This record gives sequence, C-alpha cells and structure tokens, in this order.
Amino acid sequence: MAHPLVDEVMKKVAVAWLTVESQPAYAVWCLAVDGGVYVVSGPGEQAAPGLATASEATVTARGDHGGRIITWPVTVARVMPDTEEWETVTPQLAAKRLNAPANAEATIARWAAECAVSRLAPAGDPTEIGGTLPDESGATAVRETPAASRTRKPFRLHRVRRPR
Repeated sequence: MAHPLVDEVMKKVAVAWLTVESQPAYAVWCLAVDGGVYVVSGPGEQAAPGLATASEATVTARGDHGGRIITWPVTVARVMPDTEEWETVTPQLAAKRLNAPANAEATIARWAAECAVSRLAPAGDPTEIGGTLPDESGATAVRETPAASRTRKPFRLHRVRRPR
C-alpha cells in the first residue's frame, strides 16, 4: 500500500521528474493507471536515459506553482507487447499522447517495435515530504552543450546613422 499522498499525487500527475541511478533528474510526461505511473520513451518519443533498463528510480511531483510536493521511490518494470497490461495501458497512453505523428493504432505498433513503455510502481514511503523537503531550489549549473556558441551580429543592408 502506497502512502496516501503518493496515491493522491499519482491520480493527478501529468509530468513528473525522474531520477534514474546517479543521473540528474529529468522531466517526463506520464499517465497514472491502476496504481502505477506509465512512461513511454525511445525513438520519436521522450528521452528517458536509463529508464528502459532500470529496476528502480525516484519520482518527484511538483505542484501548480512549480514547487516540489513529494518525492518517492519506485520500482521500474517494462511493459511488454502482447500482454494484458500492454493491451490495457497503451490505448490510454496513445490517447494522451500530444502531437502523435500517426493514429493511435500506428503509434502503439511503433511503440511495440521501437520504444519502451515502463511502469513505475511505488516502492516505499516518500523520501521528501512536507518538512523534509529541502529549502534550497535544487537548481544545478547549466550543462555544457555545443549549442552554446557566440551569435553573429545581424546583417545590415546600409549604414545606420546615429543621432547627434
């Protein structure tokens, strides 16, 4: 039995922050179904580094104001195609998938061939809740990226005179 606040949060969560192993937390869209949170990752879907092969992770839910509400441990299980769970969950996930490149049936077939559908089930009491939430923001330094480059000055067709 999960903590009552975890149960309540899982009913309303649409975006959650996952921490898998020692990697930095990242946001994923998800869907709560029957006491679990389901996440689709892979080619053409959201990136979830390490989730498809993980056995445990940590989920953090944030409120409408953006602040952390609760963090809890989860067990990660891959949902396999042609199982009863797959047949129950994937149509619900496909219905919630925004901007899908194809109809629901084609999306589910692509997930079966190329992607991972993972079930995150509560695995214990919350690790951060209420008074145990940290006071600091939790923000990290900007990560290095090749996209951070100096921009060129804008092109000008003629000389602009400055007022005197």
